[in-house]
Amino acid sequence: MEGFNHSRVAEFVLLGLTDSPELQIFLVVVFSIFYLITMLGNCLILLTVISTAHLHSPMYFLLSNLSLIDMCLSSFATPKMIMDFFAQRKTISFEGCISQIFFLHLFTGTEIVLLICMSFDRYIAICKPLHYSTIMSEQVCVGLVVTSWTVGLLHTISQLAFILYLPFCGPNVVDSFFCDLPLVIHLACIDIYVLGIFMISTSGVIALLSFLLLLTSYITVLVTIKTHSSTASSKALSTCTAHFIVVFMFFGPCIFIYVWPFTNFLVDKVLSVFYTIFTPFLNPLVYTLRNQEVKAAMKKKLSYQKFNIGKTTPRYPVQ
Repeated sequence: MEGFNHSRVAEFVLLGLTDSPELQIFLVVVFSIFYLITMLGNCLILLTVISTAHLHSPMYFLLSNLSLIDMCLSSFATPKMIMDFFAQRKTISFEGCISQIFFLHLFTGTEIVLLICMSFDRYIAICKPLHYSTIMSEQVCVGLVVTSWTVGLLHTISQLAFILYLPFCGPNVVDSFFCDLPLVIHLACIDIYVLGIFMISTSGVIALLSFLLLLTSYITVLVTIKTHSSTASSKALSTCTAHFIVVFMFFGPCIFIYVWPFTNFLVDKVLSVFYTIFTPFLNPLVYTLRNQEVKAAMKKKLSYQKFNIGKTTPRYPVQ
């Protein structure tokens, strides 16, 4: 361990997204607005689902957990990125860099499994409606969420098992606004080919196979709903479309980045922004704008709050 501590660099330098001062000011405003809306939107979904009795169902339970993960995913790097726009030299400690990699893979791994669970929930609801309440019981839903976090934790531990003991003895410039595994392992002072292959097999291929599994699941559901009534089909189609939009936005950038870890494209930065900032921002909009039950519950809660705020409390007790 002493040799490892001696050989590693103390900090990494983040190149960020751009060197242009004018563009940095613009990005500060844009990303701050996106981050604020992301946190408020997902918090509103969480509070709405928790406080609305008729939304206490498996689909909304999984949706509220997705909102929680999105809040975490948007917070592991975005606040630091916004602050770094004001810094002349953008740096992050070795421990901070490793922490970003840990949380990135924890939250993305958890979200991958949770999205699969959500597709399973929709498959049971549409393809086996008579058995839905039995299969998707409260215990099963809790078990699915616990499994999602467990798989995410095991995934991120497997990613860090080797990188922690790599010798980082010189290069310390990361061409991004946060530390990600494909970029950091390039800075190691040894041949990282074998490690890169391992990363592909555990991240890129898993993401690709998960996406294909989800795609197959939603195609099966869409074929099944053709036999239902027009009203039921329309509602199911709307829900599944919303789910698949989220799946495509999340998996697309991940697959592109992790299937080709030995190449660093300019578009990688854009895709990193997409799945760490834009996807958590769009999730509340996709689910609320296409879900009448959630919108109605939100409007009711907001109207109730306005009514209570507008009420005046008597200054003296009524005799």
